Amino acid sequence: MKFVIATHNQGKIVEFKRMLEPMGIEVVSAELSEPEETGKSFAENAFIKAEAACRETGLPAVADDSGLCVDFLDGAPGIYSARFAEPGKRRLTVLEKLQGVPIEQRGAHFVSAVCAVFPDGDKIEAEGKCFGTIAFESRGENGFGYDSIFEQEGRTFGEMSDEEKDARSHRGFAFQAFEEKLRKYLQGK
Repeated sequence: MKFVIATHNQGKIVEFKRMLEPMGIEVVSAELSEPEETGKSFAENAFIKAEAACRETGLPAVADDSGLCVDFLDGAPGIYSARFAEPGKRRLTVLEKLQGVPIEQRGAHFVSAVCAVFPDGDKIEAEGKCFGTIAFESRGENGFGYDSIFEQEGRTFGEMSDEEKDARSHRGFAFQAFEEKLRKYLQGK
């Protein structure tokens, strides 16, 4: 089966391939228009992106909407994570807003909502979360987005290997749940 990935984020494309190809899914990307993310939740925005990509390509499409929710910032940046600050300054903006905030008040979690939409209108949805803290500085070269400031057990996602991150990340958990649902769905076809 072939799925189009509804994202322009190269980091996400790499992660999607790494997680979907072992399931026997051929992952393709396409030049897609970017639908307006008008949802009020990660799940709604994932559906908007997957549905638009499916409509444009005629292929089953999978998308995720994910983001960082910082307790001290009342859950911000949340669904606005990709638009929280100008590109290249998002991590720095979070760190600046938490300047002087002690570690016990730097709790945060990542959320990933995954949605697949099929040409017949069927859809599969799954969500994953992981919890940690915001580091005092950006560390690590791996990953993308906020990975180098999100810390678990003394290491940021940016300091972890792909395998370590997949085993404990929001997207890893979302894809585990998505894989189970997709297998059941495909068995019923």
